[in-house]
Amino acid sequence: MKTERTCCRWLAVVLVLAIVPTAQAGFITTPQIVAQTTAGALTCMRWMPIGLCFWLRCSWTGCSVRTSLKVGHYNPDLVVSAYNELGGNPWAEIRATLGLAQKAAATGLLGTLLPVPIDSAGNRTEGSSEQRDHKNMVFREADAIGHPMGTLTGVAAGVGLLCQSQTTPFFPYFQSGLDALSWRQEVPEIFYPASWIPGMREIGTWPLQTWGSVHPRTGWTTQAEEPKAAAINVQRAGDIVTRAAQPHVYVPLSGASYMHNDVISIIDNWVDDGFGNLINQWFVSFSGQKVWPPGPLVEKNHRTGTWQMLVPTPELTCDVFGTNDLASINGWGGGRVDGAGDYAWNLWRPYKCCSRRGQWFLFDIDWFSYPP
Repeated sequence: MKTERTCCRWLAVVLVLAIVPTAQAGFITTPQIVAQTTAGALTCMRWMPIGLCFWLRCSWTGCSVRTSLKVGHYNPDLVVSAYNELGGNPWAEIRATLGLAQKAAATGLLGTLLPVPIDSAGNRTEGSSEQRDHKNMVFREADAIGHPMGTLTGVAAGVGLLCQSQTTPFFPYFQSGLDALSWRQEVPEIFYPASWIPGMREIGTWPLQTWGSVHPRTGWTTQAEEPKAAAINVQRAGDIVTRAAQPHVYVPLSGASYMHNDVISIIDNWVDDGFGNLINQWFVSFSGQKVWPPGPLVEKNHRTGTWQMLVPTPELTCDVFGTNDLASINGWGGGRVDGAGDYAWNLWRPYKCCSRRGQWFLFDIDWFSYPP
C-alpha cells in the first residue's frame, strides 16, 4: 500500500512537471496578464479629467445643448512579445492557438515562396564562442496581440470613465511568421534612410549611447544584451502596427477620432405637444462616446506610448525604452534576462474621450494638454 502511494506521488510530480513550464522559460497566461496589468494600472493609466464636450440633443419638444466630461488616460492596447521559436509566443493561450496556426501557415505556403526556409532564421545568434567575441547578432520572432482587458475597458466606457480602445482582445495585429519577407529578408525595409544612416530613429541618446535603431524593422538586431534586443524587436512591431500603409503583413491601428455607439433601448415617452395634448414620442436611446485615439508610436516619447514588462520580470511601472545605463554596473538588462529568450510587454497608449449626451457632437474644450 505504501509503495502504491509513493508511485502515485511520483506520477503526480511527473505530470506537474510536464504541464508547468520550467522557471527559466518565458511563460504567462491570460489571468496573469490581467492581474499584472491591473496591478500596474495605478501608475501606467494616468487617468485625469481634461475638458468638456458639447452635444446637441433634439426631440419633438425642441433642442438643447448638453455637456459631458472629457477624460484622458492610457489603455493597455497590446501585448507585444519577442521570442525564439516560430509560434512559441510566451503567452500560453496565444501559443496554443494563433501560434500553431502561424507556424502552419508560415512553414507551408509562405515557406515555399521564400528563398530560405522560414523556420531556419529563428533561434539564431551570430558570433563565435570565443571568450573575446560577443554573440550579439540575434534574431527573434515578434507578435502584437490585442490586450485581453479591452472588454473590461468597454464596460467602464459606458459610464464615461474610460475610453474605448482601438484594439480587439486576442486579435493578431502582427505576427512575424506571416511577415516573413520583411521580418527576415529586410525587403523593402533596407530602403528606408533610417536603416543605413546612423542617428536616425535611434532607441537611446545617439551618439552618447544607443540600444539600436528602429529601422530596419526586422527580427535581426545587433545587441549584446538580450533583453535590449527583445525590446528593440517589440518597439519595431509597435512602430509597424500603429502606422498605416507599411510594407508589412499586419492590421494597422492608426485612425482619426471616431464615434463609438451602442443602441441601449427604444423609449416610449409621453410629452405635451404645446396645446395641452399628450402625444406618444418614440425615440432610440444611444450610449457611446467620442474617442480621440493615439497617434503613431515614437521611440523615447512617452506621449505616444509606454511599456510595462510582463515576462520574464513582472513590473508595476511603465516607461519608454532607451534608458542611459552607462553608469550602471548591471545595465538595464540586469535582472531581466529570460533563460529561453522569451519576452513580453504591455503597450500602453494615450486616449481622450467623452460620453455621448446628444445626437450631434458640437465641439470640445481642453483645460489641460494630454498626455502631459
